[in-house]
Amino acid sequence: MITVTHYLMLSAILFAIGTLGVLTRKNAIVVFMCIEVMLNAVNLTFIALSRHVGNLDGQIFVFFVMTVAAAEAAVGLALLIAFYRNKETLDVDDFNMLKW
Repeated sequence: MITVTHYLMLSAILFAIGTLGVLTRKNAIVVFMCIEVMLNAVNLTFIALSRHVGNLDGQIFVFFVMTVAAAEAAVGLALLIAFYRNKETLDVDDFNMLKW
């Protein structure tokens, strides 16, 4: 029998993998993918707890999180394309040119 604890453990593992990827990777596209994994882990937590409690508030909140994640991905990809055209690299160490 799969309980809410199994879903929460899976969510924690996914969030840890995403955090590890954000902290260790240098490619900006991989960092954005790891952020998306972290957002999906949080969504899994919302859905599991919403189902466990018995109301739809968590599932409705997931739709808003997915909308914001899609907008973040679109804006983030546009920034990465603009950065790549200027520097011809996506290494996050080279992002210091965005400072004044």
